[in-house]
Amino acid sequence: MDVAGPAVVRVQAGRGGGSGVLFAPDGLILTNAHVVASFARPVATLASGEVLQADVIGRDEDTDLAVLRVSSAEASLPCCTLADSRAIRVGQVAVAIGNPYGFQHTVTSGVVSALGRTLRATSGRLMDDVIQTDAALNPGNSGGPLVNTRGEVIGVNTATILPAQGLCFAIASNTARFVISKLIKDGRIRRSYLGLAGQTVPVPRAIAKANQLAISSGVFVTAVEPDGAATDAGIRDGDVIVAIDDQPITAIDDLHRALDEKRIGVAASIAILRGGARRTITVVPRERA
Repeated sequence: MDVAGPAVVRVQAGRGGGSGVLFAPDGLILTNAHVVASFARPVATLASGEVLQADVIGRDEDTDLAVLRVSSAEASLPCCTLADSRAIRVGQVAVAIGNPYGFQHTVTSGVVSALGRTLRATSGRLMDDVIQTDAALNPGNSGGPLVNTRGEVIGVNTATILPAQGLCFAIASNTARFVISKLIKDGRIRRSYLGLAGQTVPVPRAIAKANQLAISSGVFVTAVEPDGAATDAGIRDGDVIVAIDDQPITAIDDLHRALDEKRIGVAASIAILRGGARRTITVVPRERA
C-alpha cells in the first residue's frame, strides 16, 4: 500500500501550523484555511526536509480549504491524486497522514465511519458532504490528506470532536476539487449575499395552511443592513423568508445554500410571511465581499 507520504508537507503560519498535501508537481499545496489563517506567506517543509516560503493562492473559510504554492529547486515534486469521493464506502480503510504535535509524517489508519455529515465552518456556514472517520487525528493533522489504500486523497482532515474518541472529520475530495479550481482561477469562492441576519423559526401550521405552504419552519429576519440588497428590496426585521424562486427555505442553512455564485446580480423572487400573510418581493443579491 502506497500512502503517498512524500507528497505530504508541514505547514507553519506564525505560531500555529498544520499539514498539507501537494496535488500538482509544480508546487501547489492543499490545506485547511484555518491552518494559514491570515498569513500571506506561511512556510512549508517538504518530506525531503526542504523548507520553502509559500504563497497563499486563495482561502475559503466556508469550506475550510486553502491553496498554496511553493517554488522548489526540484523540477517536479511528488504529488497525490484526488480520488472521486462519490466512490467512498462506509467501512473502507482510510489512512490519515500529517504532523500532529510536530511529529512529522505520522500515519494513522482506521475506516470510513460515515458519509454525508455536515460540519459548521468558522464562517457560520455548513460544510456539506463531510467524511467521518475513526483514523486518529490530533492538532497538527489539520490540512493533511485522508487517503485510500491506493494512496489517493479521499478527503482533507479538518476537525475532531473533543473529548470524544474516534470522531474525526475530513472534507471530501470532490468538494476540494471544486474549491481548488475556483481558488486557482479567482483566488476566492464567489457567493451571493442579501445583507440580513436571520434565525430558523417554526411556522405555525395554521399560517402555513392559510398561505398554502408545505413547510413547518422558515428564516426569521432579525436585522437588515442599512444599504444592503435586502433593505433595497423592502425586506424588514420580523419578516419570515419561506422560499427563493419557489425553492423552499426552511432553515438558515437552506438560505446559505441558495445564495451561490449564480445568483449574484440576478433578480430573485423571495416569498416572505409578514403579519401572517404571504408576500412576494423581488431582490437582487449582491456579491459577498
